[in-house]
Amino acid sequence: MNAHHHVQSPATTRDDDGLARWDDDGAPPAQPRSSPHLWLRVGAELGDRLVALSGRPDLLVTCRPGTRSGAPAAYFPTLGEVEFDARLFAPLQPHEIRPRVVGDEERYPAAWGVFVHEAAHAAHSVWTAPAGADPRVVEAALLLEESRVEGAHLNRRPTDRTYLRTSARTLVMPDIAHPTLKGIEHAAAAAALVLGRRDVGILDAGETRAVADLCEKVLGADLLATLTRIWTASHRCADDDATSMLAHAQQWCDALDAAAPALPVPENLTDLLSGAVNVVMDSTAATDTADLAAQAAATNAIAAQSKAQAQNRAQRAGQRRKAAATAKSVFNTRNTTVTPDGTPAPYRNPVTGTRKPTTAEQSAAARLSRALRAAAYRERTEERTTSPTPPGRLNMRAALARDAQRAAGSVPTAEPFTHTRRRNTPTPPLRVGIAVDVSSSMRAACAPVASAAWIVARAAALTDPDSLTATIAYDTHLTALTRPTHRAPQRVTAFSANGSSHNLANAIDALDHGLELSRPGTGRLLVIVTDAIYTTDETTQAVTRVKQLTTAGCAVLQLTLTAKSHHLPGTTMLHLTQPSSAPAAIATAATNAIRRTR
Repeated sequence: MNAHHHVQSPATTRDDDGLARWDDDGAPPAQPRSSPHLWLRVGAELGDRLVALSGRPDLLVTCRPGTRSGAPAAYFPTLGEVEFDARLFAPLQPHEIRPRVVGDEERYPAAWGVFVHEAAHAAHSVWTAPAGADPRVVEAALLLEESRVEGAHLNRRPTDRTYLRTSARTLVMPDIAHPTLKGIEHAAAAAALVLGRRDVGILDAGETRAVADLCEKVLGADLLATLTRIWTASHRCADDDATSMLAHAQQWCDALDAAAPALPVPENLTDLLSGAVNVVMDSTAATDTADLAAQAAATNAIAAQSKAQAQNRAQRAGQRRKAAATAKSVFNTRNTTVTPDGTPAPYRNPVTGTRKPTTAEQSAAARLSRALRAAAYRERTEERTTSPTPPGRLNMRAALARDAQRAAGSVPTAEPFTHTRRRNTPTPPLRVGIAVDVSSSMRAACAPVASAAWIVARAAALTDPDSLTATIAYDTHLTALTRPTHRAPQRVTAFSANGSSHNLANAIDALDHGLELSRPGTGRLLVIVTDAIYTTDETTQAVTRVKQLTTAGCAVLQLTLTAKSHHLPGTTMLHLTQPSSAPAAIATAATNAIRRTR
């Protein structure tokens, strides 16, 4: 088993020696058989990433086709060098590889997994065997070191688990297929390499079942349990604890020597181990593929959600811009009727004139103002705090407890002074929008709604200077009957209902923008006076706006005057048998809206 080849002492190959002799003969420098200079940049960028992986800035990474050690990669502690076989990147070419770019490693997970494994050696293979140590014991210690360093690396960087699993497929299989150890030691080494990675969390127990069953059959349950205890103990060794690592390695060799004579070795052990490890690696590959697919699906779902949210935000922004334009055109200074796109439509104006408010309307406005003021009143809040020192009211029980604590020699924790802080809660202003349908089926609502609009606007202005109300008459076009100003209207605006079709959606947009019905912090109410006998498109658009307002916390009331009226989903429907009761119903709803405000 050549697992120990991943940690190397300085060595040279025959090619290096031959080139050196050639140079000594005075001939021109020999050209290398491959083109390692193309990989110099890749090696330099790998070295930059090695700093983060290993925590060591003093290491050099050399990347070229083939390695001096013969292993896919190797770490030379005395040279401070990590040697990496460029062929692991196949089929990618040097110019296609950018290791310095975080995330580029996802295109070559096998190569990056081996690199992470060598980074684990560079960070945690700190101990060195003393001179004169038994080579067999040192080899066993290096075998145990394989899973130990990966477990230590996983504790530091748990997100590298996927790459360490990939490196297991790249590194373990060649060691199984071309072993340097024979017989029982071969099976024990396979157990250390595969099951040791299981016990540090690199591989799953279910994935390694084939190797575990085969090793138990070949080694026996008792010997496998002993070896498991040994590699588990080695996982707890410190990085620089050479004594403990060699002691565990000695126990490893002693356990194998004691059990080997009594254990028959299958003639085809290498084939059996290769088959079992192949099953393990296929299982891990399938698991990783499924995990990648799940991760890709989750990433795609998040991306789709983000895209949908961005589109939703863009749509809402577009709606807000359109609502602002609609509000600007509806609440114009010329008192004109406008189309949904803001174009004046003077020949469809439902306003028939203005009149002075009656004594009853003035009294109703005064009563509503008092009711709104009472509903908006908030008690002062009290906040009590304790402290060990004045100011504050002295609590004798806490003072005695503090004296007792001090007499007992403990740190006093009692706080005998109580301070009460009272704060006034601001009175919430009111926002009431009224949208009245002026199609021909709503003629009975004209007079009471005109009166209600004036009463609510007058009462709101008398209650709080920050309160705002507005009324819009809508059919195909939009007309502002009262505007969102802080001044109380002096006259009642009368109107008629002779229109056709309905444009409630744009009326709600104008009221929402003009009164900020979607913004919390005020008592918000939208009153819709309509029989809701709309087309499907008109209903859909209106219900969408109503849902947005109710989601934002605005109360929406629908007043109907006929039994044949339809209910707009999302609204609180109130059927009025007498149109003259509309002002009282709107006043009650406004009072409840401001009372619920917190």
